[in-house]
Amino acid sequence: MEYLYFCIIIFLFLLAIFDLSVGVSNDAVNFLNSAIGTKAASFKKIIIVASIGVFFGAAMSNGMMDIARHGIFQPEHFSFYDLICIFMAVMVTDIILLDIFNTQGLPTSTTVSMIFAMLGAAFVIAIIKMVNGMQLELSELLNTGKALSIVIGIFLSVAIAFFFGTVVQFIARLVFTFSYRNRLKWKIGIFGGICTTMIIYFLLIKGAGQLTFMTPDLRAWISHNNGLIIVSCFIFFSILMQILYFCKVNVLKVIVLLGTFALAMAFAGNDLVNFIGVPLSGLESYQAYHSSGSISADEFMMGSLSAPSTTPAYYLIAAGVIMIVSLATSKKVRTVTDTAIGLSSQQSNDEMFGSSRIARKLVRFSLALIYKIRQITPPQARRWYNKRFQMDGTQLEDGAAFDLIRGSVNLVLASALIAIGTSLKLPLSTTFVTFMVAMGTSLADKAWGRESAVFRITGVISVIGGWFITAGAAFIAAGILAATMYYGGNIIIVIIATIAVFIIIRSNRNFNKKEKGRDSDVLFRTIIATKNKNETWPLLLLYIKEQQQKFLIFASKQFSNIADAFITENAGMLSKSEHALVREKNILKNTRRKETLCLRYVTREIAIEKSTWFYLGNNCCMSILYNLRRVNEICKEHVDNNFLPLPRTYHEEYDRIRSQVIDILNESIALMDCNDAEKIMYLRNRCEQLKNIISESYHNAYDQLREGEPSSMSVLYVYVNMLQETRELISSLRKQIRAFAKLRDSEFRTRPIISKKM
Repeated sequence: MEYLYFCIIIFLFLLAIFDLSVGVSNDAVNFLNSAIGTKAASFKKIIIVASIGVFFGAAMSNGMMDIARHGIFQPEHFSFYDLICIFMAVMVTDIILLDIFNTQGLPTSTTVSMIFAMLGAAFVIAIIKMVNGMQLELSELLNTGKALSIVIGIFLSVAIAFFFGTVVQFIARLVFTFSYRNRLKWKIGIFGGICTTMIIYFLLIKGAGQLTFMTPDLRAWISHNNGLIIVSCFIFFSILMQILYFCKVNVLKVIVLLGTFALAMAFAGNDLVNFIGVPLSGLESYQAYHSSGSISADEFMMGSLSAPSTTPAYYLIAAGVIMIVSLATSKKVRTVTDTAIGLSSQQSNDEMFGSSRIARKLVRFSLALIYKIRQITPPQARRWYNKRFQMDGTQLEDGAAFDLIRGSVNLVLASALIAIGTSLKLPLSTTFVTFMVAMGTSLADKAWGRESAVFRITGVISVIGGWFITAGAAFIAAGILAATMYYGGNIIIVIIATIAVFIIIRSNRNFNKKEKGRDSDVLFRTIIATKNKNETWPLLLLYIKEQQQKFLIFASKQFSNIADAFITENAGMLSKSEHALVREKNILKNTRRKETLCLRYVTREIAIEKSTWFYLGNNCCMSILYNLRRVNEICKEHVDNNFLPLPRTYHEEYDRIRSQVIDILNESIALMDCNDAEKIMYLRNRCEQLKNIISESYHNAYDQLREGEPSSMSVLYVYVNMLQETRELISSLRKQIRAFAKLRDSEFRTRPIISKKM
C-alpha cells in the first residue's frame, strides 16, 4: 500500500509540472502585457528579461510554501490519508478547471483556484471527520482566521489595484501629459528615481528576506534602516536616470524593462506555491509517514506540517527552470496578452467582448456623473484639465497599444502591490492584480471612449465574473472529489488520476485546434497596423471579400443541411444547425465591428464613397442569416413534434429549388474573385429568375394549403414558409452581389444609362 502512496506523490509532481508549464504560459504571463503593449523592446528581449525575473522570484518563494502546508487547515488534526485525498482533489481540480476555462475561452486564476480548492477539500474532509465522531469544532480543524484573511486579501487586491492604478496614472498624466517627450528634461530623473526605488525596496528588501544568504543580523539592519535605504536609493537612481537621459538613453524603456523584471520576479515569488506547494507538502507528508513504520495511513496524524517550510533550493531552481523553458517555448505566450492589451489600448481596436446591460447602465451613469461634475467645476480648472489631457498629441511607439508612461506605471505599481502581498504571505491573484492595475490606468488615460467603453467594461466584468466562477467551482469540485476519494478508497483515487491524465491530453488537443483558428485574422491586424491610408483600402476590400465568401460558404452548407434534415426528419441535424446559426450571428456582428473599425483607417474620400455599399453588404448577409434561422426554426418545431412529413410530391420540386439556390451561392462565392460586369449581371438575372420560380411554387403550395386535406395543412404551412424565406434569401443575395460589385468598382451600374433629351 505504501508503494501506491509513493506513486500518488509522483503523480502530484507530474501534475505540478503540467501546471507550471500551462500556468506560466497561459495566464500568469500577464507580466508581459505592458512591455509588449508599449513595444519597449523586441519580443525576444522581453522574454529574456522576464525569464531572469522568474528565476530569481522562484528562488525567493520559500516562505509562501506555508500556505499549502498549514495556511488553510490545521494539519495535526488530519491523517496522512486525509491529506492525500485533499492534495489529490486540489491538483485534479486545478487541471479540470484549467481545461474547462480554456475550452470556453474564459479567464481564470491559478491562485484563486488553488486557495478555494484547498479550502473546499479541507472543509469537506473536516465535516466528514466531525460527522464520524471527532470532538472538535470546525474552527479547530480549519485555520479559519488565516483562510479568511487570504480570501479577503484576494478580493481586496482587485479593488485596491484598480483604485491605485487609476489614481497614480491620473497623477502621472497630469505631470507628463500625452505629449510627454517634451516634458521629460527635468522630470524624468525624479520619475525614474521613484519607480526604481519602489522596485528595489519591495523586491530586494521585502523579497530578499526569504533568501538563505540573508542572515538574521542583515535582516535586522535592513528592518531598522528602511528610511535611510529608501532615501539613498531615491537620490542615487534619480541622478542615474537623469544622467542616462542626457546620454540619449530612453529612460522610460529602461523602467519598463526593469518593471517587467520586477513583476516577473513578484509573480514567481507569489504564484510558485500554486504549482508546487501541494506536491511538496505531499512529499513531506509521505516522508513523515514512511518514517513512522507500520502505522496505518488513517491513524498517522500530520502535525509535522505545522512547522515552517524549508523547501530545498533545488526544488525551487528546478521549478524556475521549467517556468523559464515554458515562457520561452510555449505558443500560448503570444496569445494570452491579447485580452489585457485589447481592453487597455489607447486606440480603437477590435473589441473582444460584446455589450452587456450592466455595462450600458454603468456608462450611462458615468456620463451623467461627468456632466454634473463639469457643471460645478470652474471653467478655468476645466480648461487646465483639458489641456493636460489633450490626446491629439499622443506619442506611441510604432505599433504600440499605449505609451511608455502608462506602461511604467502598470509594471511598477503591480509589482509593488504583489510584492507587499508576498511579504505579508498573502497569495494575491497575480493575474487580476496586473489586470486591474492596467484597467485602472487605462480608465485614467481616457482610453475607454464612448465608442468602446461599453465593450471594455463588459470585458472587465467578464474577467471578474470568471474569477468568481473559478472560486465557486474550485470549492465545490475539490470538495466533491475529496469526499469521493475518502469514501471510495485507493481504487477511486487511481480512477480519478486516470481521468485527470485524459483531461490533460484533451486540453492540449483543444488548444492546438484553437491555435489553428487564430491565424485567420492576420489581415485585419495588418490593416490596423498600416500607417499609409492610401494602402489600406485594397487590404480592406480583400478582407471584406474573404469574410463574405466565408459566410456564403457557411450559408450554402446550412441551407443544404436544413433541407435534408427536414425531408429526412433528422431533428439532431436541425439542432446542430440552430446552434451553428446562433454562433454565426455573433461572428457576423464581430466581423461588422472589425470592418467598421477598418473604415477609419482609409482616406475620408473612400470611406464616404464606399460606406453605403459596405453597410448594405453587411445588412444583406445578416438578412440571409435571418432567413436561414427562420427556415430552421419552423422545420425544427415541426420535426420535434413528430408531425406528418413533407409529401413526396414536393420532394422533387424543392430539391430542384435547393440545387439552384446552392449553385447561385457557389457562383457568388467564385464571382467575388473576379470583376466581370457581365457575369455579375448574368448572376443577378439568374437570381431574379429563381425568385419567379420560387414564387410560382409558393402560390401553388398556398392554393393547396387552402384546398387540401386538413391533415396535411401543418406540413404545407411549413413548406410555404420555407419557400417564402428562400425567396427572401435569394433577394438578399442579389442585393449583396450588387453591393460587393459597387465596393470593388464605383462605376459599376446595374442598369443602362438613359440619356435625357432636352
